[in-house]
Order: sequence, then structure tokens, then C-alpha cells
Amino acid sequence: MERYLALELAGTIRHDGQGGVADDLSTTQGLATWVDAQADLLGRYGSRPDFATDEETRREVVAVREAVRALFARVVSPAPPSPADTHRLLPADEAVARLNAAASRRGVVPHLDWPHDGPAQLRFRSAEPDAPTGPAAVLAHAAIDFLTGPQRDNLRACTAPRCVRYFLKTHGRQEWCKPSCGNRARAARHYQRHRASETRT
Repeated sequence: MERYLALELAGTIRHDGQGGVADDLSTTQGLATWVDAQADLLGRYGSRPDFATDEETRREVVAVREAVRALFARVVSPAPPSPADTHRLLPADEAVARLNAAASRRGVVPHLDWPHDGPAQLRFRSAEPDAPTGPAAVLAHAAIDFLTGPQRDNLRACTAPRCVRYFLKTHGRQEWCKPSCGNRARAARHYQRHRASETRT
């Protein structure tokens, strides 16, 4: 399945396996590890891997993530957003302004990449190749691409108990981001039905 940088960024907020929520970008080391893992996706936007992953950069990336998750909630509406965000969603106008401001700090030009053995693809390159662009600008650009592209219509918030992920629906009645979430949701429904029947007797 194709991966999208905006979804990967949103997914840095996740269930911690113990009933809480984990933030993969809570430290500069976490940011560095995540950026390294996304090198292929960042490369599609002409990003070089030599930008700083200091505390200021971490805060900028987290600010972009907040905007992305707020706009993901807008996309899935009227369905509920991820439960990780229900109490702290940015207003949509503020999220849009934040993404646009971050993206504007990046000078890029479109570039056609068409290898002999593959399809033509649109990629982006820095207008000034010797000047590395911070990850927040790259991520904002990727988020705008996602939010204006056809894949946006398949975006869903996982409805499984304790899950906080967004995912792309790939088939008819898909409600969950992965099979384990489906199993957990079915088990929770079974428990609720069993408890309700016990209450009535």
C-alpha cells in the first residue's frame, strides 16, 4: 500500500499499548529517528536528510502535525475525529493558516521524473539546492498535497477502542486501520452486548 507523508506524520500520535497515547515526536531524538525512517518519502519532496533536528525544529514539526490532525478531523466529519484530538483541535481556519505559513518557508520547483522503466512522477526540488529546507516546511507541503488530492476522500479515523490513528479506507466496509483494531472492536461490542443482556436478566 502506498504511504503518504501526511499520514505518517499524523501517525506519530498513537496508542501506547497501555490505555494511553504516545507521542513519537516528544523529544529531538524521537524526531531524528522518525525523520530517518521517512527518508524515502521526504526524498519525494526533494528534501535532503541534513536538516537540523533540534528543539526548535521539533516544535515546528509538532505545530504542523497539530494542523494536519485538525484538518484530518475536518475531512472525516461528520464522523468523529481521532479521540486523541477531540479535546484540543485547532480551528480549521487556524490550521489552514498554519500549514500555509509553514509551506511558504520553502522555495521549491516542480520536477518531472520519468525513468525508462517506470511511470512519470511529479517531484519537487529546492529552488536553491544548496540551502536545506527544514522538515516543517516539507511536511506542510506534503500535507497540502494530500489534502488536495483524491486520496483525501478515503481518509477515516479508526473507530476501534483506544486507537487514535487515521487511515485510508481501501475496501467497502472497512472501519479500522488494521486487523488487530477490528478484533478489538468486535470484542468490545461482544462484551457490551453480553453485559447488556446480563443487566436485563
